[in-house]
Amino acid sequence: MPWLFLLLALGAVVIAFTTTSVPLAAIALLLSLVFVVIGVMGLLAQRVGSQSRSEAMMVDPVELRRLREQADARRAGAVSATAPAPVAPDNPARPPSPGP
Repeated sequence: MPWLFLLLALGAVVIAFTTTSVPLAAIALLLSLVFVVIGVMGLLAQRVGSQSRSEAMMVDPVELRRLREQADARRAGAVSATAPAPVAPDNPARPPSPGP
């Protein structure tokens, strides 16, 4: 459909250049400008519409909360697994030496 408006704009430009009447040429040029704007806006609308995501693919709030809870549980499990272990003395059979 936008291509039709662009073709109408081209036709209006042809009429503007072939006519000998100044008011008709002015009206044809204005119509050409309007048709070009409508055609370009239609092309942009088609492009935006083709790039948008489907609403069916969006995550609802309940599912999003469940995914966040799972991520928090995984993160908490990873933190507890990487916690440093208590440091054991080098040689437990030998008592620590007194200071200097």
